[in-house]
Amino acid sequence: MHEMSICESILGLLRDQAQAQDFSKVERVCLEIGPLSGVEIEALKFGFDVVMRDTLADGARLEIIETPGTAWCMPCGQSVAIEERFDACPLCGSHQLQVTGGEELRIKELEVN
Repeated sequence: MHEMSICESILGLLRDQAQAQDFSKVERVCLEIGPLSGVEIEALKFGFDVVMRDTLADGARLEIIETPGTAWCMPCGQSVAIEERFDACPLCGSHQLQVTGGEELRIKELEVN
């Protein structure tokens, strides 16, 4: 389960920012996660609670914003919604798509004390 290591990386970033910005408690963490990021959201939620226990983010609320998967269809010349990396274009059926969104995994906001 690589979601645990993602949570450990998030904790490392929180510690670094706590030192740099002089805060001692994280109340809320808001993440942007796309469907093409390879992250299983339920596993991440579970891992977040486990990894943050007894740290500056113990009890922090985790909010997740799911971003859409998007791609540029070369034959159509249109931006289209996709759910998986190798989906066909919903307009023309082509597989000549260039992913333009949905790979995100980033901290969008923090609420701290």
